[in-house]
Amino acid sequence: MNTINKIPSVNLSNFLSKDIEKKNTFVKNIGNAYEKIGFVALRGHFLDTPLIESLYGEIQKFFDLPLSKKLNYEIEGIGGQRGYTSFGKESAKGSDEGDLKEFWHFGQQLSKDSPYLNLYPKNVTINEMPNFNKVGNQAYHKLEETGIYVLRALALYIGLDELYFDKYIRQGNSILRPIHYPPITSNPKNAVRSSEHTDINLITLLMGAQGSGLQVQNNNGDWIDAIAEDDELMINVGDMLSRLTNNKLKSTIHRVVNPPKNKWGVSRYSIPFFMHPISEMKLNCLENCIDNNHPKLYKNITAGDYLDERLHDLGLL
Repeated sequence: MNTINKIPSVNLSNFLSKDIEKKNTFVKNIGNAYEKIGFVALRGHFLDTPLIESLYGEIQKFFDLPLSKKLNYEIEGIGGQRGYTSFGKESAKGSDEGDLKEFWHFGQQLSKDSPYLNLYPKNVTINEMPNFNKVGNQAYHKLEETGIYVLRALALYIGLDELYFDKYIRQGNSILRPIHYPPITSNPKNAVRSSEHTDINLITLLMGAQGSGLQVQNNNGDWIDAIAEDDELMINVGDMLSRLTNNKLKSTIHRVVNPPKNKWGVSRYSIPFFMHPISEMKLNCLENCIDNNHPKLYKNITAGDYLDERLHDLGLL
């Protein structure tokens, strides 16, 4: 398999085009990228610049609040799935060091008649900031819409009906996570801003991958920088999609490294959207991804049970 040393870039407008050749080329390119490196940089998404700027403004104001106020929004017993998670609480699977970050979780906005209304934790509202939840929910839906089309392209790539994922991701337990990596004030020893890990979910759509910090491990074990342009999202495969496709599509190890010491005093912000399906979706390896050369790699499990397993691994449950 060829080694990739730069994250491939694709444009979603080609998939949305009425030009079948452009659409097919997009499907091929994004599928190949996810087989070889598990990451792409995506242009043509549904977020606009004013919304992105508003969201960054709101999250910076929230993380600037005194810790005593932020802790009012840290909800016990839900594994950090909604609201605030304080600094150093999350660690990567297998790591004893807490990551050097604090974060917030926006979840799905469900209708009163949704069958999932009492299954998902409720969203948390910040009283001091009336626009925080409004702007967060707007960004959530634009990222969800983008993710739906990315998964439609991947469905075609692996030989499924284009709308295969729609029934699983509409009302899915997806999470929008604004992250604050505070200034580093003393030697962090073995801790980093985010230890090397893979994501739990189907796909992750990342805002704020601009600049240094995010690194991806390629097939040779080398770490390469994942730097998006201003108009791009960085989108990667998560473990759920890797399991479903019997590792045909790669859930790639990545990390956020600490900056050089002369930049320790600068905060870093990042906003990933973790696209989760409904809890009862089966992650059983697809039959068309299993053959004599590619035996079944994973046990049968539902998305909900797998999420619970991983939240325990992360120390959040």
